[in-house]
This record gives sequence, C-alpha cells and structure tokens, in this order.
Amino acid sequence: MNTPTPRFDAREASKWFFRHGHTGWLGLRFTDQGDNWVELELPWREDLLGDRSRPVLASGPIISLMDMASGMAIWQTRGTFQPVATLDLRVDYQRPARERASVKGRVECYRITRSAAFVRGVAYDDDLDDPIAHVAGCFMTIGADPRQENPVLKADGDE
Repeated sequence: MNTPTPRFDAREASKWFFRHGHTGWLGLRFTDQGDNWVELELPWREDLLGDRSRPVLASGPIISLMDMASGMAIWQTRGTFQPVATLDLRVDYQRPARERASVKGRVECYRITRSAAFVRGVAYDDDLDDPIAHVAGCFMTIGADPRQENPVLKADGDE
C-alpha cells in the first residue's frame, strides 16, 4: 500500500532543517508562511558581524537566510520537497541592518515551470516596508522526489 506523501509544510520542515548543518549553525527560525511564501528569521549574534566596530549583521548570513527562505517558498508552493539548486540569487541592498537587530527574510515563489522556479523577496529588520534588501532568484529543479521515483519505496507492486 502506498502512503500518500504529506504536503510540504515549512513550519514542520523547519523543525528538522534548522537543527542541522549551516542553517542550524546560523540559528535560523521559522516565523510565518502562506500558500506561496515563507518568512524566516536570522537572530542577531556577535559572531555574525561584518565589521567589529558596528554591531550589524554581515551580508553573508543575510544571503544564506534569503537563499533558504527561497528554497522553502518553492517547496511550500509545490506542496512537496524536491531538491533545487540556486542558479541566480540577486540581492540589492538598500541599507544596512539596524544595530543588534535580527533580520527577517520573506520570500514568495511567483512562478514554477517544469525545470525552474522563480522567487522574489525582502530582507527587513523592523518594518517590511523599509527593507534592508530586495532579492530575486531563479532555482533549477534537480530531480524528482526520491520517494516517488524509487521503486523500492513503492509498496503497491504496480511496477
């Protein structure tokens, strides 16, 4: 009997994603989601500064925040986890983050084709209408969900 794959839920997935690897080390947190968007938070930390003389998060961790929010927005829109690779992620900085402020990243997936997904989003610290940066990106689908393609995982014997 085949067990239906549950719909991707960014809130639930973040409980696993943010305990491991780079996103776990950064301390990313889930904050909110919609049908085609996800918002994550990068907490302020002294070891993530770009310049020791200013207590402001560096650009690198903010790019990681937006890259992860982009991938999760794509999975949220598709309703399933399917590996993707970042082809292009443009980040246009508008201003530095506020001192000792966490940064939130809200990204929406606005179009999906057979092999690509397109996203846009905003990084902000206090007010969504006063962004730190705007992002736009294109991601490539790497492959199908291995649970769908692997005959060993199909238990209904219809191969």
